[in-house]
Amino acid sequence: MFDFDKWQEIFSTIRKNKLRTFLTAFGVFWGIFMLILLLGAGQGLENSVQRDFSEDAKKAIFVFTGRTSMPYLGLPPGRNIEFTNQDVSNLTTNIEGVKLMAPRNRVYGEYTINRKTKNGSFQVFGTTPDYFLIDAPNSTKGRNINVNDIAETRKVVTIGGRVKDVLFEKEEEAIGEYINIKGVYFMVVGVFKDDSNDGRNEERAYIPYATYQQIFNPSRNVQSMFLTVTDDASSDEVEQKIKEVLGNTHEFSPEDSQAIRIFNLEKEFQQIQGVFFGINSLIWFVGLGTLLAGIIGVSNIMIIIVKERTKEIGIRKAIGATPFSIVSLILQESILITAVSGYMGLVMGVGILEGIHYFMVSNNIEAKYFTKPEIDLNIAIIALVILVSAGVFAGLMPAIKAAGVKPVEALSAD
Repeated sequence: MFDFDKWQEIFSTIRKNKLRTFLTAFGVFWGIFMLILLLGAGQGLENSVQRDFSEDAKKAIFVFTGRTSMPYLGLPPGRNIEFTNQDVSNLTTNIEGVKLMAPRNRVYGEYTINRKTKNGSFQVFGTTPDYFLIDAPNSTKGRNINVNDIAETRKVVTIGGRVKDVLFEKEEEAIGEYINIKGVYFMVVGVFKDDSNDGRNEERAYIPYATYQQIFNPSRNVQSMFLTVTDDASSDEVEQKIKEVLGNTHEFSPEDSQAIRIFNLEKEFQQIQGVFFGINSLIWFVGLGTLLAGIIGVSNIMIIIVKERTKEIGIRKAIGATPFSIVSLILQESILITAVSGYMGLVMGVGILEGIHYFMVSNNIEAKYFTKPEIDLNIAIIALVILVSAGVFAGLMPAIKAAGVKPVEALSAD
């Protein structure tokens, strides 16, 4: 049952000690406020990394050529390893767990991409349709390279937004127009957007792999291979099998880390997740430490309140007040201070995070290492539970002490 007299007495005590109550409550407010801000900032940092990884298949493996660094089977170190079309086929058919496979070669040499009177120095790559499912640029107009382009060796190209901006007027349509790459004309079939690599990936153009090999790569060598792993397969195991298959073909040791260069995106992602676990643990440690300091302040002020009201407590007990009523009076005051001040800190912290997010979105600000600072609803609930629990514990010892005071001793206290 709601005890109006008890709550009236609690508010009366708070009004008599406004400054002391404010300073005590501010400690709790500041603790939860800083915890929410730190967690939100950490989540914003993690979101930016998640955003970058979401643009690529998380279970992707990138394989690049290299140079041997150790002797093997009587062969000297320092040999250049060059992939072939057969290597692409071998990895696809001989390794269980490979889902998608795409070779990718760059057009080398001194050249610019030209269109009428405009030109620009951009990278041009030959690849297959699977590449756009692995290291995926987002097509904004037209389409990407497709299987018919490969089968018919078409002279078509999909270009990045930066390439389009340089070679075409602002309102000019690029789809269906022709651009000149090293003396060969290619029809633009798509324009893509790619924010990764600080947007520099938009300074690229992609042509069908078969067309690339026919025109620019008569030796048919393969510079790099991009592949993804099925959901039920281990990326680490597939990576090891890649080393074994290519090692047997090109005669280098599977232990030679420089013979071929492998970038395992899933492994990198797991390592980054481990770093964020450490960051979040540190945030919780610092935030809860700050919050604990505020809770200790509440406990101390409750001890002082009990000491100041010793005579009053003695009179209450002398006229029949139960220990439970004494304990509940102290606990309610403690919980009120911690819950109200903590809730205000929680609301203000969340409000600031939302304000930062709104400001970034409304002003079209894209920070490289900070995206959408936010606090999970479950975390907010946990914080509130911690606050209420802390309020109980902060007032428990002073309350027990108050309930144990003998009426005679309390009445004779100074």
